Amino acid sequence: MCPAKVVDGVTRGFVIPIGGAEERKSDPAILKRFVELSGGKAAVIVIIPTASKLADTGANYEQVFLELGAHQAVSLAISSRDDAARADYLELLQQATGIFITGGNQLRLSTIIGGTPVAQAIRKLNAGGVHVAGTSAGAAIMPEHMIAGGPTGALPNEQGVTFAPGLGLINKVLLDQHFSQRNRLGRLLSAVSYNPFASGLGICEDTAAFIGPDDMLEVVGSGSITVVDPSGLKHSSMADARIGEAITLIGLTLHMLSSGAKFDLNTREAFPK
Repeated sequence: MCPAKVVDGVTRGFVIPIGGAEERKSDPAILKRFVELSGGKAAVIVIIPTASKLADTGANYEQVFLELGAHQAVSLAISSRDDAARADYLELLQQATGIFITGGNQLRLSTIIGGTPVAQAIRKLNAGGVHVAGTSAGAAIMPEHMIAGGPTGALPNEQGVTFAPGLGLINKVLLDQHFSQRNRLGRLLSAVSYNPFASGLGICEDTAAFIGPDDMLEVVGSGSITVVDPSGLKHSSMADARIGEAITLIGLTLHMLSSGAKFDLNTREAFPK
């Protein structure tokens, strides 16, 4: 699924995957920048808490965004596919300058909103200039191909990752969240070996990739983003590997990027702060 088409004269909104556990109180650099990008004191933030089963997730983020200076923050209590077609929710989305998708279970998120009018609206609104951020599960669902699961560990293998369809807000990356905290290098490498077209992004907690309409990624937050660039891949043994067998990957480039560093998703060039 490619990103929704941008109309002539319109600039696509930012896509902002967050690795989870973003700081909300003492130094909320990521959420503060998202609010400022979305209009600051004029920002209208619509929250999608569907991935979480906790009843207060949406209300908690409403309070956070209001404390950060947003004009309005409203949570849509979408817990079924019928909810994801409600006319009043779709009307509220049309007023958004920023959309925030919370963490939780990414398969709960994808099975409830995938293909619904809400999902279609998010894609069209992003193409129309509305910024979309998501944390943890909310980040996982952003690409065309969502990493749905896989074992932890540093080494890729033939059963190293499972996929599900994502929202398709961006199709140039595969991404994994809680990256270093949950030791997910192996499954990101497995994911990239399945599809060397896309760069792999491993996003640490309290860290975000602010991906602009020019496909330039900037790192914001206290951790780092591991970029796996497969453009120079010369050999992959994935197609011949037996179940559970270790994989040979030759020619991958790996970057470790901290706050302020950038990566061009088109040219695959990395830049220091």
